[in-house]
Order: sequence, then structure tokens, then C-alpha cells
Amino acid sequence: MNKTSIKRVLAGSAAITLALAGAGCGKKKDSDSSSYVDKVKVEDTDAIAAIPEGSETELEWLSYFDLNPSKGSEEKRAELALFEKKGGSIKYSPTTSMTKYDSLANRVLANDVPDMFWYENKMVFPNYCVKGMFQPVDSIVDFNSDLWADVKNTADQFTLKGEHYVAPIKYVANSVLTYDKDVIEACALDDPYELYINGEWNWDTWYDIMEEYVTGAEGEDLRYGVNGWFAPFVFQSTGHTLIEYDAEKDEYVSNITDPNFDRASGLLYDIQKNGFYYADWVGQSSDCFKKNILFYAMGPWASFDTHTPKDGSNWAMVPMPKDPNADAQYTSLEINAYMWVKGSTKNDAMKCWLECAKLANTDPEYKEVSKEKFFTTNPNWTEEMYQIAFEELSSDSWVQLVDPGYGISTTLSNDDAAANDTKEAIVAYMYSSVMKTDDSGAQYTWTQLRETYSGTIDSELKTFNEDYKKFVSE
Repeated sequence: MNKTSIKRVLAGSAAITLALAGAGCGKKKDSDSSSYVDKVKVEDTDAIAAIPEGSETELEWLSYFDLNPSKGSEEKRAELALFEKKGGSIKYSPTTSMTKYDSLANRVLANDVPDMFWYENKMVFPNYCVKGMFQPVDSIVDFNSDLWADVKNTADQFTLKGEHYVAPIKYVANSVLTYDKDVIEACALDDPYELYINGEWNWDTWYDIMEEYVTGAEGEDLRYGVNGWFAPFVFQSTGHTLIEYDAEKDEYVSNITDPNFDRASGLLYDIQKNGFYYADWVGQSSDCFKKNILFYAMGPWASFDTHTPKDGSNWAMVPMPKDPNADAQYTSLEINAYMWVKGSTKNDAMKCWLECAKLANTDPEYKEVSKEKFFTTNPNWTEEMYQIAFEELSSDSWVQLVDPGYGISTTLSNDDAAANDTKEAIVAYMYSSVMKTDDSGAQYTWTQLRETYSGTIDSELKTFNEDYKKFVSE
């Protein structure tokens, strides 16, 4: 893409604001999915072709959040402004976060399909792709082109029969560790950010810092090491996930007996056993620090906009710690993408929309303008915080994992259908369950959990692999 084209896209961009996608507990607010343009005319760009004359131009979007401006608002997503310049429009067909899959299935069965659907890291891939709800995007996305080449490695993890089903438009950190540097300094603890920069940020240094902080409490003062969402990333930092795709067998297999998971679960078990973990929900970083909790593990959303640090605050962020035994830094990111529903024939409009969304969310110059606007509304963030929250984890310093366990079956993968007390499907439950206790207050062990759930996991995988093999043979 040439700079002239980019600058034309960016005309009037001083008013562009950033609404970064939030990953907290899988919830997504209507304003959380992308960049915005506020009362600005976005100029056209020759970097993206217009929808050809004679092609259908309206895409139907089945979702629980709207891509169009809300009533009475002139704010518009940047990708929507670009799409409209190319002749396109979006029709919103509302559903709910709880019924979205049923709504889609009913529409597909009735041969009355919408055009696109939001990608989520549960059920969408591979389950609903195998069940015929979505179609590959290779006919409208060239992953070797300049626009898409940077996401090809991730897209390659979403292939069935050699075809790509997910075209990532943006990556968002699922969770980072936010902390108060003033507390670190007051307690004479090693600064986690400095450890990370020096290549020394791992399970051991993280645990040691929490232990020193918690055991340093005096009198009736209670301290905790961590709160929030971190357990899955401890497992995944080993470079493995609970369910994995076995290319030799061409099927999805259980990884529950991986010895790396004995180590990961052992770390989490000790964090709970030794009183480092504050288990109750805390909704933002500042509230966490008020409870004498050293690290808040949550998506960046919990530390910006209405949650942003106040004047005089001295916050910092680090990624989840590395497994000291791993050969690389592994992470799993929230992927923003639009699924192409099977049966939709609006190839030209869908191609144009995906290109507009990709450009608006990932072009370097466009992102720089959004970054400047971010600091206008979050003046107490530091450059280091921004880099950790929004840039570092998608860099070449990290290896991205896609966890297929979140998309195998209702029992294994769909939290919305879970019947247990914590409303977690088995895969999500397994990742954090060693920090939970039974009715008598006894903490679960990884050995107990393996024995309890291995049969169910194997049974669900057997059923899914049968469906997958039929899909492959068609």
C-alpha cells in the first residue's frame, strides 16, 4: 500500500478514536469491537477496490452488537465509513449472546442465511465450520498479499481440508498483568517489567514476587498476589493446549496427560494453596489495588477509558510469565474476525468489507493515529504500558497458539450451555479448576481432575472426529 493511499484514508483523522476490543470473561460490549470515526468524512482510498457495479452491496450482520452507529450518535466505525465509500452497507439483524448460535443454525437450516457472523473462540472453529455454518474465505482473501500476509501464520491454524475459514483483522491481548509500581518500590520487590525486558520474567520470578509481597504483610493486613483471568495462559505458556490437532492422525486429540500440565497445574495449585489468589470478581485495576492485590490479570479494557489510571498513578503492565522450561514465549490472543456464513453469495461485498476492516484496524499509519487519540483519553498510561497491552503480544517475540478445545462440542467448549456452578464448559473449567475446592473445602488436584473428566473428553472428541472425518471425505 503506498503512502499516498494511506494518507487519503487518514484525511481528517485527528478525530479518530480507539475502542479496543475487551476480552474480559468473554463479554463484548457494543462499543468494543473496532476503531471509530467521529463526525469526520473519511476520504476514499485506491488501496481497496469498490464493490463492482451490479453486485449486491448490502451485507446482513447477525450478531448481538451493531456495527452501525447507535441512534442519535454520529460516531461511525472507520471500517464502516470506508465500506460505505466503496458502495457497501450493513444490515443489522439482532440476536443475543446466549442464543446467537441457535439463531444462526435456524437461519442456515431455513436456507435464509445472513452474510456474516462474529468470530469467537468457542464453538465457531472447528465445530460449526464442520457442521456447515461457515464457508472458506480463500476466494475473497489472498493471504499472500501485502494486506493479509501479516496474519497468514494465524490463519493457517484455521484450515479445514486446506482451506482457510478465519481472516484475522486484529489481535487483542486476552489478559495482561497490571500492577502498581509504587507498591513494587515500597516493598523493595523486583520490577516485573524490568525482569521482562531482561528476559527473566517467568513462572519462578512471578511466584517469588507474589510470595515476598504476601508474606510481608504485617499485623492484620491481608495481601494477595493475583486476581483475575490468568490460569489458561499458564497452561498455554508451555506451548501446548488441552486439545490439539494431530496432523499425522488428521484428528483432534486430548493432551490431558501431557507432563507439562502437571507443572502448570502445580504452579496454580500452589498459588491457591498459599493464599496468593483473590478469587472474587474485581472489575477494574484500581479496585484490585485497593484490596492489596499485587497483580490484576485481565484484558487491557479493565485499565483504560472509564477504568484508566488517575493523575499521580504509577501503573505498569507485563505479559503473562513464560514457562521457564519452554523453548519460546507462547500466548493465545483474542482474534477479531468476521465469519462468512455458508450460503452467502455476496462475494464482492464481503471481500470489500473484510479489506476495509483489515485496513482500518491494522495499517501502521492508521494505528498510529488511533494511538495518539488513545493517549488523549488515557493520559496517565505510559508508552511501555501501551506497547505491552496492544503491540508486544502480536509481535515476533511471541508464538501464537490457537486452542481448538474451545470449539469442539457444547460439553467441552460452550460456556453459555454449561450446567455446573461456575458456568464453565469442561475445557475452560479444567484450566482453572485446581484453584477451586469441592463441597468440603478440599482443593482439587490435577490427578483428580484428569480421572474425573478424561472419559468425557475422549467421548466428545470421538464424536467430533467422526463428524470431522465425514466432513473431510465429502
